[in-house]
Amino acid sequence: MRIVPPAPGSPRRPTGPKDPGDAWVVTDSGERYWGVFGAAGLLAVDPDRGVLLQHRVGWSHFGGTWGIPGGALHQGETALDGALRESAEEAAVPRQDLRVRCLSVLDKQVWRYTTLVADVVTPFEPAIGDQESLELRWVRIDELDGYDLHPGFGRSWPVLRQLLDVRPVLVLDTSSVPDPHAAEMVAQRGIPGVELGLQATTWFPEVVSAAGPREAVEVTLALAASSPYVTLVGDDLASTDQLVDAGARVRPGEWLTGMI
Repeated sequence: MRIVPPAPGSPRRPTGPKDPGDAWVVTDSGERYWGVFGAAGLLAVDPDRGVLLQHRVGWSHFGGTWGIPGGALHQGETALDGALRESAEEAAVPRQDLRVRCLSVLDKQVWRYTTLVADVVTPFEPAIGDQESLELRWVRIDELDGYDLHPGFGRSWPVLRQLLDVRPVLVLDTSSVPDPHAAEMVAQRGIPGVELGLQATTWFPEVVSAAGPREAVEVTLALAASSPYVTLVGDDLASTDQLVDAGARVRPGEWLTGMI
């Protein structure tokens, strides 16, 4: 593996690299991946308009294809922050209009690409912010297969499409998880997908607080009646079998405490 910076004066970085991460990772077999520290992109999902796609300019990697806004991570930057930064720079995506749902990681061993899936909670119009886009367009999910997709995005799309139907909920019995910042920490750090029995690397579930085991059970049963992705975090539960029969997952308070 070797690192190859973009050529001086190239369209990708007209004034030279802006960050140590702005370079190609080239494998011994000749495969090239943009971003020394990996890369990340945003799959923004609007309930009425579909997903936001970027028509890539001809000189870019796989130019002319359609993908999602994204790019190389900066040194020390998290994938979540990088995806939000890149989408803001390339498509003027406002962070405050999104609700983060999950992170899905493609790991090539020498390089990683992270897709941030986020729901649009306030409609916005994207705007081209740099030289890397020919067009930005909202595309209905059932029409996306008709587009000439960037090969990497095209290979990932079947898995990402399945994630769009998953909206996990975490019910917290505050008497078992007394940390008043628990919900905030879940929103910031997320929960490993394996801990929730879900695909994707990290999830940022909706958090519902309940005061005590009885209320937690009632809330969980009500939610489980319409969703198969509910997890109750609590102790001293008298209805564990009933919860499991309803399809809910049950975890003790220390399970969450250990992660936050």
